[in-house]
Amino acid sequence: MERDMEEHIGLMIHMADLEITSYLKKWLAPIQLAPEQHLVIALLLRQEGLSQNEIAERLSKDKSGITRMLASLENKGFIRRTPSAGDRRSVEVYLTDEGRALKATVEEISSHMRQHLRAGFTAEEAAELKRLLTKVRENVRKR
Repeated sequence: MERDMEEHIGLMIHMADLEITSYLKKWLAPIQLAPEQHLVIALLLRQEGLSQNEIAERLSKDKSGITRMLASLENKGFIRRTPSAGDRRSVEVYLTDEGRALKATVEEISSHMRQHLRAGFTAEEAAELKRLLTKVRENVRKR
């Protein structure tokens, strides 16, 4: 039974996620970002003006979780939310100057994480891992 648990793919993915999150928290602590907030900032650095719904979709998060996360980022002064001109029920999210000032640090942390996670992998192995993890996600979504 114990060996079965060690080889359970879901548990292995969960354990890897915990390790990655713990490692990332250490890097993000100096800029006062949680790992999921880091993803929002990185997303907005690529494209500002996304709606809360678009952010939730792109990060595969529920809307209420994104609302709380954005409120926290807004309280820290990293983002601002403005009513959408095209849909008054929607809110668009923009980085503040303080949020944009995180660009170099966020990019450095992201680059470091990519390198750290790919260490020891060939390009083919990294591509295969991405393919397999995508397949796992698709399998879970089918249920």
